[in-house]
Amino acid sequence: MTNYPLRLLLSCLLCLLLSLSWNNTSAKATGIDDLPTLTAGDSTYVVDDADAISISNEGTLTSNFERLAIASGTEVRMVAIRRLDYDETIDSFADKLFSQWYPTPEEKSHQVLFVLDTLSNRTAIRTGEAVKNILPDVIAQSVASETAIAPLRQGSKYNQAFLDASTRLTAVLSGETDPGAPVIEETVNIESNFTKAEDTDRGSATVWVVILLLLATIIPMVTYYWYVGLPGR
Repeated sequence: MTNYPLRLLLSCLLCLLLSLSWNNTSAKATGIDDLPTLTAGDSTYVVDDADAISISNEGTLTSNFERLAIASGTEVRMVAIRRLDYDETIDSFADKLFSQWYPTPEEKSHQVLFVLDTLSNRTAIRTGEAVKNILPDVIAQSVASETAIAPLRQGSKYNQAFLDASTRLTAVLSGETDPGAPVIEETVNIESNFTKAEDTDRGSATVWVVILLLLATIIPMVTYYWYVGLPGR
């Protein structure tokens, strides 16, 4: 019974260390090397590294893009990631991934790549030269910055964001009239709605300071009781 406080302190310290280890793993940034290597003509159309898309909706997206590729020759791929490296932006990430998957202009020509980072809710889209004749840059950027963003403003509805972007892209790339961006009655400042990576980093730094202070207090206590023994023994 006299060792109960010591065992309690050791248990708390172990739980704390395990929690730190889990949080550090779950917050790992996504790099392009963490994603599968795809090529033009590949049968994979959706890469969900962030677990943001349901299985049924992933199947719907894949079916839509398969039919589009057969009918038009244009391949659309959508990627969801958890977070970016500190020195990465959504645009630089999309550029690197587009070039890694499709290294030559010929391979890029009939490709569309849409990327969403679920930490910041930022998006990017890249298109090949042949695609631009059907899907002008102004429409492509509208899909990424308006069509996909609208559901995210309503509570991070990722499934809806990908489905809406897919519907508009498929319509335009199939030669149909562009349905246009969703009408938003109230102007919302997206910067204020989503946590910035810089704010997240500052918050993480504060957590680490608190944790280190706790460890600085607990470890000497454990060490003291371990070698000296509990008072009154």
